[in-house]
Amino acid sequence: MNATPAHAFATRAVHAGRDDLAALGVHAAPIDLSTTYPAVDCVAEAARIEEFAAGMQPEGSPIYARLHNPTVARFESALAELEGAEAAVAFASGMAAMSACLLAVAAAGKRHIVAVRPLYGGSDHLLGAGLLGTEVTWADPKGVAAEIRPDTGLVIVESPANPTLTELDLAALAADCGQVPLLVDNTFATPVLQRPITRGASVVLHSATKFLGGHGDVLGGVVACGEEFARGLRQVRVATGGLLHPLAGYLLLRGLATLPVRVRAAQAGAHELALRLKDHPKVAAVHYPGFAVDRPGQMDGGGALVAFEVDGDAHKVVAAVGLITPAVSLGSVDTLIQHPASLTHRVVGAADREAGGIGENLLRVSVGLEDVEDLWADLSGALDRA
Repeated sequence: MNATPAHAFATRAVHAGRDDLAALGVHAAPIDLSTTYPAVDCVAEAARIEEFAAGMQPEGSPIYARLHNPTVARFESALAELEGAEAAVAFASGMAAMSACLLAVAAAGKRHIVAVRPLYGGSDHLLGAGLLGTEVTWADPKGVAAEIRPDTGLVIVESPANPTLTELDLAALAADCGQVPLLVDNTFATPVLQRPITRGASVVLHSATKFLGGHGDVLGGVVACGEEFARGLRQVRVATGGLLHPLAGYLLLRGLATLPVRVRAAQAGAHELALRLKDHPKVAAVHYPGFAVDRPGQMDGGGALVAFEVDGDAHKVVAAVGLITPAVSLGSVDTLIQHPASLTHRVVGAADREAGGIGENLLRVSVGLEDVEDLWADLSGALDRA
């Protein structure tokens, strides 16, 4: 029996993108690594080439791997189902996905972007540098409506935000956007804890490298949205060659099956570590969404990341951990710690970093699936030694 919307989320995560496997006579999703496909009927293929270039997804042969891949398409349909979107479009990285969103609205004559800080450092840099011909206005969450112009193509937010874990009222923001699409980077929450489309967002972006993949071994990005916006993204992808590799598509589809279990388990560990960090004498402040008193319709729980400010030299804490890996990225089965001001947000100007709460004493931990007692022994020991 195929999974349906009536089934629980965990059930759909296992079966999404796989409903036809029994009919195919296989149990694991096939991987199509072809770069080109036979094209015997040139006239018919010519018409289909035009459809691909227009952002459509015609039935039949993909013709060429830059246009379409069946394995990637499985992951896209699965992610769209879990986010409650009409469609999803996958890219070679999260930044490729963000770039495609900007290029798609710019191609439609909407070059102005309204964005709320903090964002992932790469997204902040891409917007601020204007590398793709866009113009950005940075706004306070409650001031978004006042900054929207006739040429505004997107309002971009991240909730919880990277790296401060600040949550935003997505429903209120969506109302303030009016007819302008609200893009929510949902990388930190995943559809397990938050589905922005149910709160009025039009576009949901993931760095699929993180929780969706979940094992630190695959790079990718994906955008869940309506079919009309998806066509614009596919046009950009066809023209620029940003398609996700099929092996990555296979790994990401496999990752979705365990996503609910991994995220819930990591969240439980993060909550416990956050509680203990609050009581540690070397910790000046802990930022964890689960501690917030007023959380209007946000994540289901506090998530699997913890940010905290140390009373002392944060670099020494990073250098002192042993079990925890000092590294960028997040959402893996193992726990990672990093210093945002030096790494993920180094490309953001110092003044803007400070204004966004990304100070030199801030650390961010992505909690994995290790035993929480082992993690605490490592982290508290590092704090004590530093």
